[in-house]
Amino acid sequence: MERELTKDSASGFELRRLGIVMEPEPGNPYEVEGVLNPAAVRGPDSELYLFPRLVAKGNYSRIGIARVRFNEDGDPTGVERLGIALEPEAEYELRPDGGGGCEDPRITFIEPLGPYLMTYTAFSPNGPRIALASSADLFHWKRLGVATFSPYHGLQLGQVDDKDASLFPVAIPNPSGRPELAILHRPLFPGTRPEETVLHPAARDVDLDRESIWISYCEMALENRDPSHFGRFTSHHRLATPVSPWERLKIGGGTPPVLTRHGWLIVYHGVSEGSEQGEAGWRLCYSAGVMVLSAEHPHVIRYRSAEPVLTAALPQERRGTIANVVFPTGIDRRDDLGSPDRYDVYYGMADDRIGVARLDMPEILPAGGVTDHAKAKV
Repeated sequence: MERELTKDSASGFELRRLGIVMEPEPGNPYEVEGVLNPAAVRGPDSELYLFPRLVAKGNYSRIGIARVRFNEDGDPTGVERLGIALEPEAEYELRPDGGGGCEDPRITFIEPLGPYLMTYTAFSPNGPRIALASSADLFHWKRLGVATFSPYHGLQLGQVDDKDASLFPVAIPNPSGRPELAILHRPLFPGTRPEETVLHPAARDVDLDRESIWISYCEMALENRDPSHFGRFTSHHRLATPVSPWERLKIGGGTPPVLTRHGWLIVYHGVSEGSEQGEAGWRLCYSAGVMVLSAEHPHVIRYRSAEPVLTAALPQERRGTIANVVFPTGIDRRDDLGSPDRYDVYYGMADDRIGVARLDMPEILPAGGVTDHAKAKV
């Protein structure tokens, strides 16, 4: 396949598309409605593995396993399919109507605990919930159940839909300074989905508590040193809320945090109105931006791009299962090439294919990034 090489430059970060690495396999019933939104992680053998969401008829999703292939220059060019990591089996992954799903995984090697931990969206009878699984080798996964969250000032985080979760690879100081396991997540409170917020005026008040990326902490997981027994996530902190026009309808997590020279790097997603209107109203546009969190105190944002670093531009990003979508979920630091400032970002293309783009970390954080305000209006 001819690779599309383009370059997007925004807010001082350079991101260059490298091409498409995975498309639905003809005749494969598991992939008839798309392959998308993969986790990306180096295995014990130093190979890079993708864990794509495979969508069968009726939006029935499994999580697959694929090994990434590279060319002589070290750029990813395709994958070798290796099987299925998870498919809906647990009660919290199945729905009474016969539907269900294991969706949009992120995988992190947790240094204090030892194994790989996967966060994924379980399409439960109650709606999407964050579920966890662990593995020592990436091929055999043990379900750990649905993540639980304590209330926060009357907000019942554990009783609402939740998505876009990822874990930090090391113990993170909670607001009291105690090292704990930290998770980024995006509760979807009623009224905060982009299909709902698009109905609001162009300038609208943002409910900071209900429209944000959150960071929460779990004490028991590190105290017990046993990844199969998770406690409740507590000590919630609002990390980031919509502040720029390209993310005014919604923001959410993307790639798991990776430690860079400037702090914890996250490539996240934002949603805005598209330039076209369909039968159901304005079409949504999913873009990707960059956020850098303090290495010592990750609840502090050091930098956040004012403009997206990747927008839907290619035909494969503008047309597909859902049009105008780039959705980052996997990231690979290229230590294998001796390039620790190079990061390959794997992303869903129109909920149909998987693309990859190269992000180079600048020597200094650029000026002009945006920050959250006590009261945000977008």
